[in-house]
Amino acid sequence: MSKSISENGFKYLSVGSGRPILILHGLMGGLSNFDGVFDYFPKNGYQVIAPELPVYSSSLINTNVKFFAKFVYNFIKFKKLEDVVILGNSLGGHVGLIFSKLYPKLIKGLVLTGSSGLYENSMGDSYPKREDYSYIKERTEAVFFSPKVATKKIVDEVYKTVNDRKKLIKILAMAKSAIRHNMSNDLPKINVETAIIWGSNDSVTPPDVADEFDKLLPKSELFWIKKCGHAPMMEHPKKFNSILEKWLKRKNL
Repeated sequence: MSKSISENGFKYLSVGSGRPILILHGLMGGLSNFDGVFDYFPKNGYQVIAPELPVYSSSLINTNVKFFAKFVYNFIKFKKLEDVVILGNSLGGHVGLIFSKLYPKLIKGLVLTGSSGLYENSMGDSYPKREDYSYIKERTEAVFFSPKVATKKIVDEVYKTVNDRKKLIKILAMAKSAIRHNMSNDLPKINVETAIIWGSNDSVTPPDVADEFDKLLPKSELFWIKKCGHAPMMEHPKKFNSILEKWLKRKNL
Protein backbone atom coordinates (compact mmCIF):
# COMPACT_ATOMS: atom_id res chain seq x y z
CA MET A 1 0.00 0.00 0.00
CA SER A 2 1.19 3.52 -0.72
CA LYS A 3 2.26 5.86 2.05
CA SER A 4 -0.27 8.24 3.53
CA ILE A 5 -0.48 11.70 2.04
CA SER A 6 -0.94 14.88 4.09
CA GLU A 7 -2.24 18.01 2.38
CA ASN A 8 -4.70 20.81 3.02
CA GLY A 9 -5.47 19.48 6.50
CA PHE A 10 -6.30 15.97 5.25
CA LYS A 11 -4.36 12.75 5.77
CA TYR A 12 -5.31 9.99 3.37
CA LEU A 13 -4.31 6.98 1.29
CA SER A 14 -4.93 6.77 -2.44
CA VAL A 15 -4.21 3.85 -4.78
CA GLY A 16 -5.11 3.37 -8.44
CA SER A 17 -7.26 5.35 -10.86
CA GLY A 18 -10.83 5.14 -12.13
CA ARG A 19 -14.14 5.43 -10.34
CA PRO A 20 -13.37 6.32 -6.71
CA ILE A 21 -14.22 3.92 -3.90
CA LEU A 22 -14.05 6.14 -0.83
CA ILE A 23 -13.38 4.20 2.36
CA LEU A 24 -14.68 5.42 5.72
CA HIS A 25 -13.20 3.55 8.66
CA GLY A 26 -14.79 2.74 12.00
CA LEU A 27 -14.40 4.44 15.36
CA MET A 28 -11.69 2.05 16.58
CA GLY A 29 -10.61 0.82 13.16
CA GLY A 30 -7.75 2.08 11.03
CA LEU A 31 -7.23 2.14 7.29
CA SER A 32 -5.21 -1.09 7.50
CA ASN A 33 -8.53 -2.87 8.11
CA PHE A 34 -9.18 -2.38 4.39
CA ASP A 35 -5.89 -3.81 3.08
CA GLY A 36 -7.79 -6.37 1.01
CA VAL A 37 -9.80 -3.65 -0.74
CA PHE A 38 -6.66 -1.59 -1.39
CA ASP A 39 -4.87 -4.61 -2.81
CA TYR A 40 -7.66 -5.77 -5.12
CA PHE A 41 -9.73 -2.95 -6.58
CA PRO A 42 -6.98 -0.68 -7.97
CA LYS A 43 -6.02 -3.64 -10.20
CA ASN A 44 -9.58 -3.72 -11.51
CA GLY A 45 -10.19 -0.16 -12.65
CA TYR A 46 -10.92 1.69 -9.41
CA GLN A 47 -9.26 4.37 -7.35
CA VAL A 48 -9.39 3.39 -3.69
CA ILE A 49 -9.07 6.48 -1.54
CA ALA A 50 -9.43 6.76 2.22
CA PRO A 51 -9.25 9.84 4.44
CA GLU A 52 -8.48 9.46 8.11
CA LEU A 53 -11.56 10.69 9.94
CA PRO A 54 -10.71 13.38 12.53
CA VAL A 55 -11.70 11.27 15.55
CA TYR A 56 -8.83 12.61 17.65
CA SER A 57 -8.04 15.89 15.89
CA SER A 58 -11.43 17.61 15.80
CA SER A 59 -12.63 19.73 18.71
CA LEU A 60 -14.90 18.02 21.22
CA ILE A 61 -17.90 20.03 20.01
CA ASN A 62 -17.25 18.75 16.46
CA THR A 63 -16.79 15.13 17.48
CA ASN A 64 -20.11 14.01 16.02
CA VAL A 65 -21.37 12.10 12.99
CA LYS A 66 -22.82 15.10 11.16
CA PHE A 67 -19.55 17.04 11.36
CA PHE A 68 -17.73 14.00 10.01
CA ALA A 69 -20.11 13.85 7.03
CA LYS A 70 -19.26 17.49 6.28
CA PHE A 71 -15.57 16.61 6.66
CA VAL A 72 -16.04 13.93 3.96
CA TYR A 73 -17.82 16.49 1.76
CA ASN A 74 -14.88 18.88 2.09
CA PHE A 75 -12.44 16.08 1.28
CA ILE A 76 -14.37 15.06 -1.86
CA LYS A 77 -14.53 18.67 -3.03
CA PHE A 78 -10.83 19.18 -2.34
CA LYS A 79 -9.92 16.06 -4.34
CA LYS A 80 -12.50 16.91 -7.05
CA LEU A 81 -13.95 13.41 -6.91
CA GLU A 82 -17.05 12.53 -8.92
CA ASP A 83 -19.50 9.60 -8.98
CA VAL A 84 -18.17 8.32 -5.68
CA VAL A 85 -18.92 4.90 -4.18
CA ILE A 86 -18.66 5.13 -0.39
CA LEU A 87 -17.65 2.02 1.57
CA GLY A 88 -18.15 2.40 5.31
CA ASN A 89 -17.58 0.04 8.20
CA SER A 90 -19.21 0.59 11.60
CA LEU A 91 -19.06 4.36 12.32
CA GLY A 92 -17.87 4.90 8.73
CA GLY A 93 -21.10 3.41 7.40
CA HIS A 94 -23.09 5.76 9.61
CA VAL A 95 -21.14 8.74 8.29
CA GLY A 96 -21.73 7.46 4.76
CA LEU A 97 -25.48 7.34 5.37
CA ILE A 98 -25.58 10.91 6.64
CA PHE A 99 -23.43 12.00 3.69
CA SER A 100 -25.88 10.27 1.31
CA LYS A 101 -28.76 12.15 2.89
CA LEU A 102 -27.03 15.55 2.81
CA TYR A 103 -25.21 15.33 -0.55
CA PRO A 104 -27.10 12.84 -2.77
CA LYS A 105 -25.74 14.26 -6.03
CA LEU A 106 -22.15 13.42 -5.07
CA ILE A 107 -22.65 9.71 -4.45
CA LYS A 108 -23.37 6.88 -6.90
CA GLY A 109 -23.27 3.92 -4.55
CA LEU A 110 -23.07 3.08 -0.86
CA VAL A 111 -21.64 -0.04 0.76
CA LEU A 112 -22.45 -0.70 4.41
CA THR A 113 -20.70 -3.34 6.50
CA GLY A 114 -21.29 -3.59 10.24
CA SER A 115 -22.70 -0.06 10.08
CA SER A 116 -24.01 1.87 13.04
CA GLY A 117 -27.00 4.14 12.55
CA LEU A 118 -29.79 1.96 13.88
CA TYR A 119 -28.58 -0.09 16.81
CA GLU A 120 -25.21 -1.23 18.07
CA ASN A 121 -23.77 -3.00 21.10
CA SER A 122 -20.69 -1.79 22.95
CA MET A 123 -20.78 1.78 21.67
CA GLY A 124 -20.69 4.36 24.43
CA ASP A 125 -18.96 1.89 26.73
CA SER A 126 -16.63 3.63 29.17
CA TYR A 127 -14.22 0.67 29.26
CA PRO A 128 -14.34 0.39 33.08
CA LYS A 129 -11.48 -2.15 33.11
CA ARG A 130 -9.44 -0.52 30.38
CA GLU A 131 -6.17 -0.97 32.31
CA ASP A 132 -6.72 -4.73 32.32
CA TYR A 133 -4.98 -6.02 29.16
CA SER A 134 -6.75 -9.38 29.23
CA TYR A 135 -10.12 -7.58 29.37
CA ILE A 136 -9.23 -5.43 26.36
CA LYS A 137 -7.98 -8.53 24.53
CA GLU A 138 -11.27 -10.31 25.21
CA ARG A 139 -13.32 -7.31 24.10
CA THR A 140 -11.29 -6.94 20.90
CA GLU A 141 -11.52 -10.64 20.04
CA ALA A 142 -15.30 -10.51 20.49
CA VAL A 143 -15.55 -8.16 17.50
CA PHE A 144 -14.58 -11.05 15.21
CA PHE A 145 -15.96 -14.54 14.66
CA SER A 146 -12.41 -15.92 14.80
CA PRO A 147 -10.42 -14.55 17.76
CA LYS A 148 -7.22 -15.11 15.75
CA VAL A 149 -8.06 -12.05 13.63
CA ALA A 150 -7.43 -9.92 16.73
CA THR A 151 -3.64 -10.10 16.50
CA LYS A 152 -1.40 -8.85 19.28
CA LYS A 153 -0.72 -5.74 17.21
CA ILE A 154 -4.44 -4.96 16.98
CA VAL A 155 -5.02 -5.62 20.68
CA ASP A 156 -1.98 -3.49 21.60
CA GLU A 157 -3.33 -0.59 19.51
CA VAL A 158 -6.76 -0.78 21.14
CA TYR A 159 -5.21 -1.04 24.61
CA LYS A 160 -3.00 2.00 23.96
CA THR A 161 -5.91 4.03 22.57
CA VAL A 162 -8.41 3.39 25.37
CA ASN A 163 -5.75 4.13 27.98
CA ASP A 164 -5.06 7.54 26.44
CA ARG A 165 -7.49 9.76 28.36
CA LYS A 166 -7.80 12.41 25.64
CA LYS A 167 -8.50 9.80 22.98
CA LEU A 168 -10.96 7.95 25.21
CA ILE A 169 -12.98 11.14 25.76
CA LYS A 170 -13.23 11.60 21.98
CA ILE A 171 -14.20 7.94 21.46
CA LEU A 172 -16.98 8.18 24.04
CA ALA A 173 -18.23 11.49 22.60
CA MET A 174 -18.32 10.01 19.10
CA ALA A 175 -20.04 6.85 20.28
CA LYS A 176 -22.73 8.84 22.07
CA SER A 177 -23.26 10.97 18.96
CA ALA A 178 -23.75 7.81 16.88
CA ILE A 179 -26.31 6.45 19.34
CA ARG A 180 -28.21 9.76 19.42
CA HIS A 181 -28.23 10.10 15.64
CA ASN A 182 -30.58 7.21 14.82
CA MET A 183 -31.26 6.98 11.08
CA SER A 184 -34.50 4.97 11.03
CA ASN A 185 -36.63 7.93 9.87
CA ASP A 186 -34.06 9.02 7.28
CA LEU A 187 -33.32 5.70 5.57
CA PRO A 188 -36.50 5.55 3.40
CA LYS A 189 -35.46 8.90 1.87
CA ILE A 190 -31.95 7.76 0.87
CA ASN A 191 -32.34 6.75 -2.78
CA VAL A 192 -28.84 5.54 -3.50
CA GLU A 193 -27.89 2.06 -4.69
CA THR A 194 -26.73 0.30 -1.53
CA ALA A 195 -24.94 -2.99 -0.88
CA ILE A 196 -25.25 -4.28 2.69
CA ILE A 197 -22.45 -6.81 3.31
CA TRP A 198 -22.80 -8.29 6.79
CA GLY A 199 -21.20 -10.90 8.98
CA SER A 200 -23.77 -13.47 10.08
CA ASN A 201 -22.09 -13.61 13.51
CA ASP A 202 -21.73 -9.86 14.08
CA SER A 203 -22.19 -9.22 17.81
CA VAL A 204 -21.68 -5.45 17.64
CA THR A 205 -24.33 -4.71 15.01
CA PRO A 206 -26.29 -7.99 15.06
CA PRO A 207 -27.87 -9.55 11.96
CA ASP A 208 -31.29 -8.05 12.64
CA VAL A 209 -29.68 -4.62 12.16
CA ALA A 210 -28.72 -5.61 8.61
CA ASP A 211 -32.26 -6.86 8.01
CA GLU A 212 -33.65 -3.53 9.20
CA PHE A 213 -31.28 -1.56 6.96
CA ASP A 214 -32.39 -3.69 4.02
CA LYS A 215 -36.06 -3.17 4.89
CA LEU A 216 -35.79 0.63 5.23
CA LEU A 217 -33.38 1.55 2.42
CA PRO A 218 -35.25 1.80 -0.93
CA LYS A 219 -32.44 0.53 -3.19
CA SER A 220 -30.59 -1.97 -1.05
CA GLU A 221 -29.35 -5.53 -1.48
CA LEU A 222 -28.28 -7.63 1.51
CA PHE A 223 -25.38 -10.09 1.34
CA TRP A 224 -24.32 -12.40 4.17
CA ILE A 225 -20.87 -13.76 4.96
CA LYS A 226 -20.96 -16.80 7.23
CA LYS A 227 -18.62 -17.35 10.18
CA CYS A 228 -17.92 -13.64 10.20
CA GLY A 229 -18.13 -10.86 12.78
CA HIS A 230 -18.19 -7.07 12.65
CA ALA A 231 -15.48 -6.51 10.01
CA PRO A 232 -16.10 -8.75 6.97
CA MET A 233 -13.46 -6.99 4.87
CA MET A 234 -10.86 -8.13 7.46
CA GLU A 235 -12.09 -11.64 8.28
CA HIS A 236 -13.04 -12.72 4.76
CA PRO A 237 -11.38 -10.25 2.35
CA LYS A 238 -11.65 -12.47 -0.76
CA LYS A 239 -15.33 -13.18 -0.20
CA PHE A 240 -15.99 -9.53 0.61
CA ASN A 241 -14.21 -8.34 -2.54
CA SER A 242 -16.04 -10.89 -4.69
CA ILE A 243 -19.45 -9.77 -3.42
CA LEU A 244 -18.55 -6.11 -3.82
CA GLU A 245 -17.10 -6.48 -7.31
CA LYS A 246 -20.12 -8.42 -8.62
CA TRP A 247 -22.49 -5.85 -7.15
CA LEU A 248 -20.53 -2.93 -8.63
CA LYS A 249 -20.56 -4.54 -12.08
CA ARG A 250 -24.26 -5.36 -11.89
CA LYS A 251 -25.06 -1.77 -10.96
CA ASN A 252 -22.64 -0.37 -13.60
CA LEU A 253 -20.65 1.35 -10.89
